[in-house]
Amino acid sequence: MKLVKYQDEDAKIITSWIKDEISLYKWSADRIQKFPIEAKDLNECYKPLIESANFIPLSFIDNDSIIGHLIIRYPENNNKEIVRFGFVIIASQLRGQGIGKQMLNLAIKYAKNNLNAKKITLGVFSNNLSAKYCYESVGFKETGIIDKYPIKLGEWDCIEMELEL
Repeated sequence: MKLVKYQDEDAKIITSWIKDEISLYKWSADRIQKFPIEAKDLNECYKPLIESANFIPLSFIDNDSIIGHLIIRYPENNNKEIVRFGFVIIASQLRGQGIGKQMLNLAIKYAKNNLNAKKITLGVFSNNLSAKYCYESVGFKETGIIDKYPIKLGEWDCIEMELEL
């Protein structure tokens, strides 16, 4: 498996993994409110963020196929030591096989070695336990902060997690 820069054409594959509206919100929170999501929706969402230079979308490739995706962003404008992971997703057919753990380890290594990050943060909804367990398996810890997050489907609890590098 290798980590590569996201390309617009990756969006068609990535969005095909979003099978229902609940999955869309677990993945994107309220950032993309259109279901079914299409490639152009993801690219339209990403375009201004990429131009800001504080947003790094990445795809994960294995045997020349995209098998995962996530973004890294700087949550604080003047602090390049903290990065935040988001939009973490694995190909539907590969979930539960340890691919997520491998992907996260590559992204952690990238954040540390290429971005010189000292800490990585992320948020995970409490109704997404498989993702939470995956994050814990690579060293993320709950910060104790649980935010109420209003989305179209109701109010969900979002657990904040972090990993010191």
